[in-house]
Amino acid sequence: MWEAIRANKRRSAVLILMMAGILIALGYGIGLYFAPDYAFVGVLAAVVIWLFLWMTAVIGGRGMLLGSVQARRIQHDDAPVLFNVVEEMTIAAGLPKMPQVYIIDTDAPNAFAVGNEQNSAVAVTAGLLMQLSRDELQGVVAHEIGHIKNHDTRFMVLAGVMMGAIILLADAFVRGVFYSGGRGRRRSSGKGGGQAQIVVLILALVLAVLAPLLAQLLYLACSRRREYLADASAARFTRYPAGLASALEKISASAQKMAKVNRAVAPMFTVSPLKGGAAHSLFSTHPPTEDRVRVLRAMGGAGYAEYEAAYARAQGGHLLGDRTLADAQPVGLRAPSSEPEKTGLAKARDAVDILHRMGGYLFLTCACGLKIKVPPGYKKDEVHCPRCGRVTPIPRAVAAAAGAATAAGLAGRQMGEGAASPLQGAKEREAAAQAKELPEGK
Repeated sequence: MWEAIRANKRRSAVLILMMAGILIALGYGIGLYFAPDYAFVGVLAAVVIWLFLWMTAVIGGRGMLLGSVQARRIQHDDAPVLFNVVEEMTIAAGLPKMPQVYIIDTDAPNAFAVGNEQNSAVAVTAGLLMQLSRDELQGVVAHEIGHIKNHDTRFMVLAGVMMGAIILLADAFVRGVFYSGGRGRRRSSGKGGGQAQIVVLILALVLAVLAPLLAQLLYLACSRRREYLADASAARFTRYPAGLASALEKISASAQKMAKVNRAVAPMFTVSPLKGGAAHSLFSTHPPTEDRVRVLRAMGGAGYAEYEAAYARAQGGHLLGDRTLADAQPVGLRAPSSEPEKTGLAKARDAVDILHRMGGYLFLTCACGLKIKVPPGYKKDEVHCPRCGRVTPIPRAVAAAAGAATAAGLAGRQMGEGAASPLQGAKEREAAAQAKELPEGK
């Protein structure tokens, strides 16, 4: 896989240089229109905008991406199964440090990763925990860790910043032309100066329109190839490609879609949160999900060579390099997990419990075994068990910790304007899952 990673780095460098060329050309065209004698000022402005956005991404890019989807960090006790899966895949991938784990409060099943090998994070949605089995969850987590291992996350942030600078500059230019009434060129030289001004204006506008489209095509084309490589990595890490294939089918078939997802973040998700991954066009953020599933299900093993063979049969062409395939060792498939799976109701309750903890609820266990959830702001020092009537005291230290968690939750929700409560829809989801578990008419 090292050869494919190195090839990806070369392609990434070429794509970044091409996007830089588009950015410089756009800056020069804008400078030529507004100040023909100082066209280099436009190039300088373009570079300054890019440097500002790049520094912002380096310093706080990971937090901004996680904040844009209202992701909240959790600890091991909040979701032990998820943490164990992340730990297993971290070891399988050989990452030097385990990624931090985040939860996104939405019913839409999906996940994405950000950061580098030393400082990364994996964010999964509550819907993913509700709908997927352990093998399927392992496949999705392995896919995202594959992106980290293959250095995809670092490139996607850099390319996204470059694309953002191009879009910002093009939008500013179009608005400037609109508000100036097309009188940007300050002087004309000799006869026909007015015609030259019109020609420059048309060329600059065409460039301003085409530059964002070209940059987006470059960005998305590279993103699609990396999804296949991450699938190959996930198959090897888990030794069970059918788990990821089944997860992709469930995510793509889900009726819920993530609302208000930033288009700069959309290519980082396992399946496109915008269209479910089914559509395939030049502007698709991901390859068609059915193509990815077809390759995974055609694998006769779990190694890179087996993925390459399945890819060639299903898609035609090649994905991995010859030296990578020559060095690749056969990896056998493992059997599905024999661990008993929880029912849909139990999964929904577990996911809701995670959201409750994020919201500052206290969890107490009565002597009769009933788990009692005490909402934040509860003023009394004791609570009555609704099952047996026993009085359970509330430890003040626990109450103080819950208050701190509630304050941290409020601060986290204030990261994004209009952020919803982490408990939004939690009871409705639990009730819906319970209704599915009950026989009809009861």
